[in-house]
Amino acid sequence: MIERGIEAVEVGQVSTFAHTVTEQDIATFATLSGDDHPQHTDDAYAKTTRFGQRIAHGALMVAYMSAAFTVYWRRWVHGRTDQPAISYGYDRIRFIKPVLRGDALTVEHRIAEIDASQDKAFAQVTITNQRGETVAAATHVIKFV
Repeated sequence: MIERGIEAVEVGQVSTFAHTVTEQDIATFATLSGDDHPQHTDDAYAKTTRFGQRIAHGALMVAYMSAAFTVYWRRWVHGRTDQPAISYGYDRIRFIKPVLRGDALTVEHRIAEIDASQDKAFAQVTITNQRGETVAAATHVIKFV
């Protein structure tokens, strides 16, 4: 049965995306985004910072959040509705801890709230590293159009 888009969404639906951050990820993201700040690209500079080494871009974490949404859409929404679900934005994005090359990240995308009158759903998104530390978090706004 084909449902109205928002009807495919339920509080508690969860999906995850896992990825280990590589040197290539950081270099490619610096090129694609134009953000070649030395904190991300220059070992000598990064050693002088409070992190003591290069760190991944915060915006790269948002890209991983987007990947988790795609996993969510494929698992819970695709095929249940003809109404497209889009990313309407990310609110309250926080970069809590630095992400380093080699960190194994898990992104969890969990539906926390639904506003059927606006055809919107809100997911809590968290990224944790291999040590179980939360490194980033946000609220993802999903809109059916």
